[in-house]
Amino acid sequence: MAEKKTFIPYGRQSISQDDIDAVVAVLQSDWLTTGPAVEAFERGICDFVGTSHAVAVSSGTAALHTAMYALGLGAGDEVIVPPMTFAATANAILYVGATPVFADVESASLLLCPEAVEQKITNRTRAIIAVDYAGQPCDYTALRALADKHDLFLVADACHSLGASYCGKMCGSLADLSVFSFHPVKPITTAEGGMIVTERLDLADKMRTFRSHGITTDHRQRSETGIWFYEMTELGFNYRLSDLQCALGMSQLQRLPEMIARRQQIAAAYDKAFRGSLICPLQVRPDVSHGYHLYVVRLPERDRTFTLMREAGIGVNLHYIPVHLHPFYRQRFANATGMCPVAEQAFTEILSLPIFPSMTDQDVEQVINTLDDAGCLRGMPCP
Repeated sequence: MAEKKTFIPYGRQSISQDDIDAVVAVLQSDWLTTGPAVEAFERGICDFVGTSHAVAVSSGTAALHTAMYALGLGAGDEVIVPPMTFAATANAILYVGATPVFADVESASLLLCPEAVEQKITNRTRAIIAVDYAGQPCDYTALRALADKHDLFLVADACHSLGASYCGKMCGSLADLSVFSFHPVKPITTAEGGMIVTERLDLADKMRTFRSHGITTDHRQRSETGIWFYEMTELGFNYRLSDLQCALGMSQLQRLPEMIARRQQIAAAYDKAFRGSLICPLQVRPDVSHGYHLYVVRLPERDRTFTLMREAGIGVNLHYIPVHLHPFYRQRFANATGMCPVAEQAFTEILSLPIFPSMTDQDVEQVINTLDDAGCLRGMPCP
């Protein structure tokens, strides 16, 4: 019987015994939700990224929705967003009744292009969402200047970039609101989960109410004060993150620097192997520390390479179909090919290679060798 081929996914969680012990401790405690582990995780994230307030919610999508709500966005408002992102970034704008306006990305990095943003600003624009694609921070100096010039909110979709930094400042401290995701393939995981960080107490308070049905106090607060009374003051959602998940996240957070270092080590090995080849890694800005949630390359014959790699047990993936080209967005807004030519061209060439902290050196070598077997390390090198 043939030996079963090992499959290397593009990303996966890394769970330690400490993580397991932290979750078990909560299971044996009095609080499974709205308890002390939530506040501890929020404070841990604040301390890590250097912000004053954090609000834990049930997913990265919930975090984006909550952020849009906190800013008071609604019908008639426009929010500028890049097309090279997961659909949730734009969907959250629609959840509050506002309109997403797509601005193209820079060819070298696939990060939101500040010049393209400025061209899209109108008298209805209220906010800019910068997406730290693949784990690399955007040009926050240029984007902040634009936001200040036009009196706009600057939101960081930092779902890929927890642990990365820009000009010596941690992602999470670079915008009015920054949003994280804790999906299993992200820098740290709570299984599902998200968080919004900010310096503004008024926004944090509004988001805490929104995540719990629009009610002013939670069960633990009422229990500690011995008061039963509560009021619903806004129309909110049940976007709470449980103590079980927060305990896992807090435990994971302790290992985040070493997990980012391992991602960077793998990326360096890829970079070295691909010099002078057909494979073009995305350009990394000199003023950033890249988090490498994804390792994205551009290459010819992407679809052929995708098929060959998958057949060989290498779980390459594609991030992303430009959001404005999804059927929903084409139909809802009459979007057409040509709106964001840089992102659209990149979509035909990009491939995400496996990168996660528990990848072994042998795994990395297998990915490189399989690309070589597919003919990607030979021929005319990328420009």
